[in-house]
Amino acid sequence: MPQDFDSRDSALPFGFGHCSCHADGGRVQRSRRLFTGLLGVSALLPAWAREGVEVGKTSPLAKLVPAEQVEAAGAQQYQQMIGQANQQRALAPANHPQLQRLRAIAKRLIPEAQAWNPRAKDWRWEVNLIDSPQLNAFAMPGGKIAFYYGILEKLKLNDDEVAAIMGHEIAHALREHARERMAKTQATRVGASVLSSLLGLGNVGDAVLGMGGQLLTLTFSREDESEADLVGMELAARAGYDPTAGITLWQKMGATTKGAPPQWLSTHPAGPTRIRDIEANLPKVKGLYEKADKPTQRFDVAPPLQRRATQG
Repeated sequence: MPQDFDSRDSALPFGFGHCSCHADGGRVQRSRRLFTGLLGVSALLPAWAREGVEVGKTSPLAKLVPAEQVEAAGAQQYQQMIGQANQQRALAPANHPQLQRLRAIAKRLIPEAQAWNPRAKDWRWEVNLIDSPQLNAFAMPGGKIAFYYGILEKLKLNDDEVAAIMGHEIAHALREHARERMAKTQATRVGASVLSSLLGLGNVGDAVLGMGGQLLTLTFSREDESEADLVGMELAARAGYDPTAGITLWQKMGATTKGAPPQWLSTHPAGPTRIRDIEANLPKVKGLYEKADKPTQRFDVAPPLQRRATQG
């Protein structure tokens, strides 16, 4: 969630996106129409017949910024971050058991993503693990996923809970929340003249690539977060992971923070609110989970982080 799951670590300034969920930002649309626009089957299947969660259409404002350029900026920023982690010997090797775990879970979730965004089938998906104690995880536009070891270790996440977090982060990318935020930020910053340029597709490519650094500081709204919770829950259920894991995840997060939440939690909707929303929507994905093929392999909870010796 984009420092979506984030507890700051000055030695490793990685992260993606902030969630802006202030007390006065709770104007969540509780009765949004079923999202079918990207499913490619709306002509054959009425909206009321779709099994799954209910969210609205993606924001039309997002179309003011080309998806290709946002994804290119995300890939560029991601590679810089991964390169920096590698230089600091903080990038988990391919044979790391917890990285193998993340990639196995992602392999089950990714095929379910295409129904929510047809661009996802062409994304160059990547999953990496950063050896840092931060409570953090994110998915950048274009399917670039990273987890920090701290969120696996400190919350003692089981596979279903990992899938809940990963599904949430993937949902941000599928619903193009970063693209929407970039469009709003740019429009606010420079006004009508830039909007005219965007609509005319003049120098928009250069403009968006120049905003690539914003991917580290973008804020997601309360509505974005609620939407990502629901879409992520459906992705996990379709992939065979227990959707009730979102409840235990938030219970663990609340117990771990003990009144002093990390930045990720402080900017998200309150834990009890999210738990109530998850519980209210569980009946919509229960059937999907029951019908889904279940994972044949389960992974151990992450052991304590072993800090590697630094050079010099």
